[in-house]
Amino acid sequence: MNTKKTNYSFIGIAFIVLVFGIIFIPKIVDRITGDDVTRTESRSQNVSTKTEGFVSDLMFLEINGAPKKVPQFSFVNQNGKTITNKDYEGKVYVVEFFFTTCPTICPRMNRNLVQIQNTFSEFEDFGVASFTINPDYDTQDILKAYADNYGITNPNWHLMTGDKDVIFDLANVGFNIYAGENPNVEGGFEHSGNFALIDKNGFIRSRKDNFGNPKIFYKGIISEEEKQDDDGETEEISLLKEDIAKLLKED
Repeated sequence: MNTKKTNYSFIGIAFIVLVFGIIFIPKIVDRITGDDVTRTESRSQNVSTKTEGFVSDLMFLEINGAPKKVPQFSFVNQNGKTITNKDYEGKVYVVEFFFTTCPTICPRMNRNLVQIQNTFSEFEDFGVASFTINPDYDTQDILKAYADNYGITNPNWHLMTGDKDVIFDLANVGFNIYAGENPNVEGGFEHSGNFALIDKNGFIRSRKDNFGNPKIFYKGIISEEEKQDDDGETEEISLLKEDIAKLLKED
């Protein structure tokens, strides 16, 4: 065995490794600390954690091909303050139509809304818009007492009163939520027990039904605890909570 030849081979290999380190390692370091590698890694991180520009899978309610936006409104709330649709800009909120002397569905609706209020109590950009359909009776003081009785504490939850015809038009045309007077029913008024969900930009949003169409509204009468009513209708408060959370993540 030629020991001298073997030693030369080791020396040659060591020389090649040294040259590789001198030439290529600084270039690798440059790439890591410079543009290439860090830029690629930051792209992957942004995909998984960044919420800027996030849009959820909730659908828009489209009328004649255009997404439907909340119409302009202006009413007085339980604290005597004039509230308009602009006060809700930048907020996710739930819309209901009710009246304080309602003997049937309104108490259940508002207990469910209070539960939703408490679920999102830490979010300053969440609110509720409650419009009375009996404004002749539901004055500011009546609405204030009602809010206190139900534990309504969210500063963005406005119980509003105003001109009856304007409120009915807002319900039936603006939100497509039925409301009307009927002396033959208990309480003298009839209305839908549904809630509408509005995003931060004032658009009506909802999830898809089994056919891929927007559900439009959420059932507001059945509580999460009940699961179903006597007719077999399933509660949708849990769905509404899930969708509120999605919209709160949107810009």
